[in-house]
Parts: sequence; C-alpha cells; structure tokens
Amino acid sequence: MIITINDQRKIFAIQEEFNTSFPNLKLEFFSKPHQTNGASEKEFIKHNSKTIGECRTIHESGHITITPHMTVHYLEQTFSNTYGLGVQVFRKAGHNWLETIETDSLTLEEQNLLGLEYKI
Repeated sequence: MIITINDQRKIFAIQEEFNTSFPNLKLEFFSKPHQTNGASEKEFIKHNSKTIGECRTIHESGHITITPHMTVHYLEQTFSNTYGLGVQVFRKAGHNWLETIETDSLTLEEQNLLGLEYKI
C-alpha cells in the first residue's frame, strides 16, 4: 500500500487506507511524538477531521510505502522522521484498542494477526 502525504489530506482518509489493509490495527495521529517504547499521551490525539498539515512539523509532500513485513517501530519512525508526524499503531483486543508499545518490534502483519486472536 502506498499512502500519499500532503498538508491537505484529512487524517481519517489515511486511517481508512491503513485500516483497509490491516483491519485489526489503527493509526492515531498525535500533536506530539511519543518516546521510543513509551505511551502516547491521549490528550495529544488529533481529531480525525483535522488535516495532516495541522499536526506535523515537517511539511514535505510524498508517499509512504507500507508493507505487511514492516515493523511497527519502523512505520512510526518513518512518519516521524520523514513527515514530522507523531503516529501510534493500536491493535484491536476485543472491544478495546491497545497501544503496541511493548510489541513495536513485531511486523504489521504479526500485529494484525494478534488482533484476530481477540475477536469475539
């Protein structure tokens, strides 16, 4: 999957694209990046009606290629380093969404499969 990044795109559009490929995962966008192996503070979540330009520090346009074999850590770092976007991957666990803090070394495919285990 290739996701286009520019200041005019809405957060929800990127979230929908991502969720199409990984239905048990979701991306949340934050106004401040989280520390490596640290949780993102909920008060910094950007509402999905906001544009990408409203929540990033590097205003470059481009594309991110996301593959199932990419680790969560690599994806989050790419968003941060290339586009100044604080993102966090969450995994479905029953009726809840868990931050993937302690499992950022797993691939997106592995995370998505873990989410399947919690389906009710």
